[in-house]
Amino acid sequence: QVQLVESGGGLVQPGGSLSLSCAASGSIFSINDMAWYRQAPGKQRELVTSITSRGRTNYADSVKGRFTISRDNAKNTMYLQMNSLKPEDTAVYYCNMDIHGMGGRTDYWGQGTQVTVSS
Repeated sequence: QVQLVESGGGLVQPGGSLSLSCAASGSIFSINDMAWYRQAPGKQRELVTSITSRGRTNYADSVKGRFTISRDNAKNTMYLQMNSLKPEDTAVYYCNMDIHGMGGRTDYWGQGTQVTVSS
């Protein structure tokens, strides 16, 4: 069984920084795309950023230049560095990984972590 565990998040003032991490564990053969999503209260879940197995990245316009996604394939871990945070970045952040494991290729989600940007 594969599990994704997120860490990081919390409360930060506008203009501040936070970092998130997401570690995959279990019977993993390989991990394809990884991504971070977020969901603000009353809104749909949206894609924030993604990274391919070769390190190619993609960002939502709202976070370009402020957020950086990275991955450590040896540790099956993904990171999100968030700088110059704004109140509108407040949301629950979810990690997502496309994993090839014992049961085949499956999409997995982390449990979600709250990020609150407020003074």
